[in-house]
Amino acid sequence: MTVVLNSWLRTFWPRPDAALSMVFFPHAGGSAGFYRPLAQELPEHVEPVIVQYPGRADRAQDTPCRTMDELADTLAEALVPLDGKPVWFFGHSMGASVAHEVARRLAARGGPRPRHLIVSSRPGPARQRPGDKHLDDDRLWSDVCALGGTDSRLLAMPEIRAIALPAIRADYRLIETYRPVPGTDLDIPVTACFSDGDPEVDREDMEAWRPVTTGPFAMERFCGGHFYLCDSGRRPVVDWLAGLTREPSV
Repeated sequence: MTVVLNSWLRTFWPRPDAALSMVFFPHAGGSAGFYRPLAQELPEHVEPVIVQYPGRADRAQDTPCRTMDELADTLAEALVPLDGKPVWFFGHSMGASVAHEVARRLAARGGPRPRHLIVSSRPGPARQRPGDKHLDDDRLWSDVCALGGTDSRLLAMPEIRAIALPAIRADYRLIETYRPVPGTDLDIPVTACFSDGDPEVDREDMEAWRPVTTGPFAMERFCGGHFYLCDSGRRPVVDWLAGLTREPSV
């Protein structure tokens, strides 16, 4: 049963008695459905809440956000309904930067904020690089195809490209023009996840997340490519999250 908390948040498996909520932030072009298989396998003490960006899936008619400030400001407000139990953030690729920016805004307000930030497959602020792939649809689509994460048979269909490209282009424009403001704005644990076969991100990129917090910092390596948390790589991620969220510090 899918619960729509508001236009931004989806809970495919409501667990009102769970000890904590984990908010998942998708990658560029991604929808809430990307996290559905992983969320289903999480233990009962974790309630998965997944962000649905505008411009895709059941929000296809909504205009995508043009800037990181617009997206993060709006999401910080949209997360208010989760106040009441501990919340963790998990962001993959572009979603890592979105999760970080939302966490910064919540921390600046001095009210409820995430207990733990997990960033995945995205360089830390000091190593994030601008880009211009959003200016060339063919180059952009080639990049999407090369990274994986979606069935290649679907990506080969012109009709799929026509449907998916507007949201992907908007997200790439947002993240490629995003300029992080340096600083240590958090005091919560931050964990940086990466994979050993990612062509986009390496260990040094993930180490660059260390300065964002005065709290504990850790790194976790997995096997696979940029989308290591899909398919056969999903089980190690689920097992790791299950163990991490059972620790006394949650």
